[in-house]
Amino acid sequence: MKITIVGTGYVGLVTGACFAEVGIDVTCIDIDEQKIEGLKKGVIPIYEPGLEDMVHRNVEKGRLHFSNNLAGTLDGVDVIFSAVGTPPDEDGSADLKYVLDVAREVGKNMTDYILIVTKSTVPVGTAAKVKHAISEELDKRGVTIPFDVASNPEFLKEGAAIEDFLKPDRIVVGVESEKAESIMNRLYKPFTLNGHPIIIMDVPSAEMTKYAANAMLATKISFMNDIANLCELMGANVELVRKGIGSDSRIGKKFIYPGIGYGGSCFPKDVKALIKAADQNGYSLRVLKAVEEVNASQKSVLFEKLQRYFDGQLKGKKIALWGLSFKPQTDDMREAPSLVIIEKLLEAGAEVVAYDPVAMEEAQRRIGDKITYAKDQYETLIDADALLLVTEWREFRFPNFTVMKKLMRRPLIFDGRNIYEAEEVHRQGFEYFGIGLGNPVKKEGI
Repeated sequence: MKITIVGTGYVGLVTGACFAEVGIDVTCIDIDEQKIEGLKKGVIPIYEPGLEDMVHRNVEKGRLHFSNNLAGTLDGVDVIFSAVGTPPDEDGSADLKYVLDVAREVGKNMTDYILIVTKSTVPVGTAAKVKHAISEELDKRGVTIPFDVASNPEFLKEGAAIEDFLKPDRIVVGVESEKAESIMNRLYKPFTLNGHPIIIMDVPSAEMTKYAANAMLATKISFMNDIANLCELMGANVELVRKGIGSDSRIGKKFIYPGIGYGGSCFPKDVKALIKAADQNGYSLRVLKAVEEVNASQKSVLFEKLQRYFDGQLKGKKIALWGLSFKPQTDDMREAPSLVIIEKLLEAGAEVVAYDPVAMEEAQRRIGDKITYAKDQYETLIDADALLLVTEWREFRFPNFTVMKKLMRRPLIFDGRNIYEAEEVHRQGFEYFGIGLGNPVKKEGI
């Protein structure tokens, strides 16, 4: 089988590498010539555990190729995956420019039947627009060539994308014909041999499934953060509450960990896009609008705790940040809480020193020299007035508190992910504040 994947971003590159891993001939396309030349030389543009080795292995085996010429790769191709970006437009809706550009390029150059699959996260109705764009180009050429359009949304978690693709919870496929269904079943057979289900549905339902999934997960996160904030005011401990509700099988244990808000490339963008799509259809997604509002305010919680502790006097204070990426196992800083925290700290006149295991280069690209970058987590603590734990990287879980206390000007920790046990940290001689632990921050000295 021979497939082409357009777009070598996070979704496209992971998808291409994983299909090549099971023996499929894959060509990944991107208009960015520099990125393609880099990939040909083994330079991986994103950080994802296991991806670099998989790409190198399949390039060496001759199963994975890279090109910036889509037209030149269509001969003999069975399936084209469109995995280009769908960034949020100014009004929050998904921008389909790149998706439709791919459709037009296919229509201009296809010579035989092809199944075109939208892999990007796209609003309901996008497949119909793709179909129309291809048909228009075929009409301009005065030719009749059969084709199908399908939807195959991705459900990859950054930091665990390889495992998610190779051993999926489910594979969702939206099709309009038996031929398209047969092709997709054959393509995904290597991934369903161990019982992982492939769920066939109509195209609009498949397009909606991706948005609904991300919206539900975002809702669980914001709900738990709202409860955590209330716990703090009422003297309850959200960690115990979380265990109490998580044991209910109807609720489950996942995505109910309190923190400082969600970020990344999916949840913020998809929640906005779904809200906008509903508004355009005359319906208000009131729950999701609240989810977005809670998430936006939650990103400021650590800063507000810190400001309250120091009675609003942060000018000249040195603040250490552990973690910059929006979550562990990625260098992705899109919509990361760290960006909000850093901006507010700088506006308040604080000095910021930060460390992240993999996102330092990305942080420098986004923030520049406004903050100081440490070579390791302990360097951030030299003469620091407080530590803010922002991203729960594994290497932060068991720090040397004795060393920390010697380095810091003030033994003070604000834990945005509740990864430490309050009693243990207190025994080590630190003041400690988490999220929703029933210990509201009071002003310094009170």
